[in-house]
Amino acid sequence: MTECSDCNLLGVGNLSIVPALELTDLDADHWLLALPGVSLMVFTGEGCSSCRWARARLPSLALPVDRLCWIDAGRNGGLVERYEVFHLPALFLVRDGEFLGAVHASLRPEPLIEALRDGLSRPAEELP
Repeated sequence: MTECSDCNLLGVGNLSIVPALELTDLDADHWLLALPGVSLMVFTGEGCSSCRWARARLPSLALPVDRLCWIDAGRNGGLVERYEVFHLPALFLVRDGEFLGAVHASLRPEPLIEALRDGLSRPAEELP
């Protein structure tokens, strides 16, 4: 697990109010099972403009999560396959090591926060 440095800055110049981690095929299962609270997994890609926007803006939003877990889809094909990621950015919720499913929402604050709250009310499953 690598904590983002520089006061958890992700993207350009926004102070993060949500801690963030960079996860890989090698460590994602370990950390997602071990971390307490709510993790929002965000699959991104280098060539995706929406992904760049998400990396720059999501950390500064007051999301109802304990951390953002960034996964580079281009470098972590095993996770992409297991989570059946078909579009980027792709978002998934995990709480206390249990999978709550995909989050389908616009990346604007209000719809995203509403979708996260809705996702947190779902029954939990095992991680894929």
